[in-house]
Amino acid sequence: MSASPIETLNAHLERIADLLERLAPALPDKPDLDASDAFVFIAEPASLQPVGRVNRVDIALLKGIDRNRDMIVANTERFARGLPANNVLLWGARGMGKSSLVKASQAEVNRRLADRSGFTPVKLIEIHREDIESLPALMKMLRDSPHRFILFCDDLSFDHGDTSYKSLKAVLEGGIEGRPDNVVFYATSNRRHLLPRDMMENERATAINPGEAVEEKVSLSDRFGLWVGFHNCSQEEYLEMVRGYVAALELEVDADVLRAEALEWERTRGARSGRVAWQYVQDLAGRLRLGD
Repeated sequence: MSASPIETLNAHLERIADLLERLAPALPDKPDLDASDAFVFIAEPASLQPVGRVNRVDIALLKGIDRNRDMIVANTERFARGLPANNVLLWGARGMGKSSLVKASQAEVNRRLADRSGFTPVKLIEIHREDIESLPALMKMLRDSPHRFILFCDDLSFDHGDTSYKSLKAVLEGGIEGRPDNVVFYATSNRRHLLPRDMMENERATAINPGEAVEEKVSLSDRFGLWVGFHNCSQEEYLEMVRGYVAALELEVDADVLRAEALEWERTRGARSGRVAWQYVQDLAGRLRLGD
């Protein structure tokens, strides 16, 4: 007896459903969030890789950016306590401690609140610039977790023809689900508006309504409630950084020699920043210890 048309259709549907199930990507394993206080997000397949040892400096070593330090730590501590907190854009001069401050702030807040009853350390999750479009998958992994998370993207910017900034806008505030209460987004960038100036000017020149075209792109920065600017440091701030690193490493060097060498170092580099100060002190430490 042959199968009826309905039975034949059902059999076909079952085979199609079975095929789709086998083709569908496997659900990501539930991450072990107790494995570390810091993770790196891997987009394909979606997973969190624990970081055994975070590359960071003690917050006391970050000199010349006191006001910025206080703003970031305060925002991070409010978030850690379950209070309202902002997404943060740290923008400006290279080498002035933007990414170092994000990592140091997480550690400092976790240290401050460690003895607080019921406190769970804030987790830091680094997401690479090229994986920004996978942010919705990461948010889904974290939404129902009892932990609190700082999502961190270092050196974030967008170039010509890159539309992934729209995904970031939607995730930060505009999506239908919105940003989970247990997540904030911290990003560093050399650009205040995350887009190159000529890209914005080109949009203005070619759009039917130039103001609206530029507004579409500038509004990405507006999703960050806290903008923290980092500017080139003065000579005295640079020398303060050098002296702070020398003291932390317990190096013995004559003050006049230190000053003269540090200034010569920054002149040869053509730049003056926390990174340059650290590079000089690393060179100094190597020379002093070689002579021991």
